[in-house]
Amino acid sequence: MDTTDAFTFWDGVYAARPAADDPRPNARLTETVSDLPPGDALDLGCGDGGDALWLAGRGWRVTAVDISAVAVERLTALARTRDLAGRVSAVRHHLDESFPEGGFDLVSAHYLQTPKALDRVAALRRAAGALRAGGRLLVVDHGSTAPWSWNQDPAIRYPGPEEVAAGLALDPATWTTERADSPRRIATGPGGETAEVVDHVLLIRRAG
Repeated sequence: MDTTDAFTFWDGVYAARPAADDPRPNARLTETVSDLPPGDALDLGCGDGGDALWLAGRGWRVTAVDISAVAVERLTALARTRDLAGRVSAVRHHLDESFPEGGFDLVSAHYLQTPKALDRVAALRRAAGALRAGGRLLVVDHGSTAPWSWNQDPAIRYPGPEEVAAGLALDPATWTTERADSPRRIATGPGGETAEVVDHVLLIRRAG
C-alpha cells in the first residue's frame, strides 16, 4: 500500500523533473478566456504555472494554488523574473484542508485529478461559491489516458462534463452551463512526445 501523503507525493512529482523555463498555458484556457475582460482569477492546481503566467500577462490578478511547495516556489520565481510578481500570488493549499480567501471573476481548474484523497466536488463547489456575479468556473478534465500519464490503469473511468456538472448540483436559477463537451487535441508530453487526447470541458457562469 502506498502511504505517501499528498504533499510528499506531489513534491516528488515536480522535484523529479526539471523546472519549466517557459511553461505554456492550457489550450482550453486560452480559447475560453481570450475575449474576457481581465479581473481576479483563481488557478486551482497551477502546476508549472503556464496558465497563471498567461493570465497575468493579459492583465489578470492571479491566485495560483498547488499542493506542491516545489511547484509554488518555482512559479513564484518565474513570476518574479517576468516582472509579474505583483499579479501572481502562488500559494500552497491542500483543498481538503484550506482554501484561498477572496472573490474571483474566474476559477480555472485544469486536470484537478489525483491518486491521493481529495474531495474534489467539495473543492469545486467552494470555488463556485467564491465567484462574483457574472464569474465563470472552468473545469477541464482528462477524458483519456496519455502515454505519459502517471495513471495507466486501463480500467480508469473519466466522468464526462455533464456528469461533473450534475455532481456539483449547483442551483440552475443561479448557474448556467455555457459549455459541456469533449474535444480532442494533439498534446505534447514532458519528453516531447505527442499523442491525441480527449479533454472534458465544463464552463459554468454565475448569474450577473
